[in-house]
Amino acid sequence: MPKRLFLVETTPVYSVRMPRLLIADDHPLFRLALAQTLRGVVPEAVVLEAGSLAELQEQLAQDADIDVILLDLHMPDSQGLMGLAALRAEHPGVMVAMISAHDDPHTIRRALAYGAIAFIPKRSDVEQLRKALRRVLAGESYLPADLAAQVNASPASVQDANNAARLASLTPQQFKVLVRVAEGQLNKQIADALGISLRTVKAHMTALFEKLDVRNRTQASGLLRSLQLADPARHVAQD
Repeated sequence: MPKRLFLVETTPVYSVRMPRLLIADDHPLFRLALAQTLRGVVPEAVVLEAGSLAELQEQLAQDADIDVILLDLHMPDSQGLMGLAALRAEHPGVMVAMISAHDDPHTIRRALAYGAIAFIPKRSDVEQLRKALRRVLAGESYLPADLAAQVNASPASVQDANNAARLASLTPQQFKVLVRVAEGQLNKQIADALGISLRTVKAHMTALFEKLDVRNRTQASGLLRSLQLADPARHVAQD
């Protein structure tokens, strides 16, 4: 007798990937408190932590599945909006929500211009945090209601808009070169640091000057350094 063939219908099983959130803040106690709050707000989320921009970038290099970064505006090695610009250039697929105790409307507007999807004050209560996270995880922008009108009323800077567009045009490698130019490194030092040839560095420099519409290294460095912000907390402490 010929074999009988049985067709067995099976129901496909789909695994739902849990959202991965990363808190980047240099205050361990705040990270701990926020991580506990996040796990209560989004129980299914994986919550990671970083105490510096360098540690954050290292985690991003190892974990390509991070969805949202909650980035402190004034981490010591982040230098204000420079850290935000670096993350947006090198990891454009990751959403970055700024989180800070300082809610100056002009600074918030600049952060949004340079690619932040949201601004979440550190004073936010659980309900506000839940609302913010739902919006961000849905790929939507968020500003707290009490700040939205002030931020929207703050005059937009043409220079910020132009600089943001120019920086966004850079490739991740070109942005890494720009950061090292701003640090004062020479082409040979940049080549050694990035593990690329001197010829490649020179090609990146040519592209940088063209895309940023600058004539020399000093102007390129100045554009990036314009994103530096003073930390109000540190100024208060010094006074």
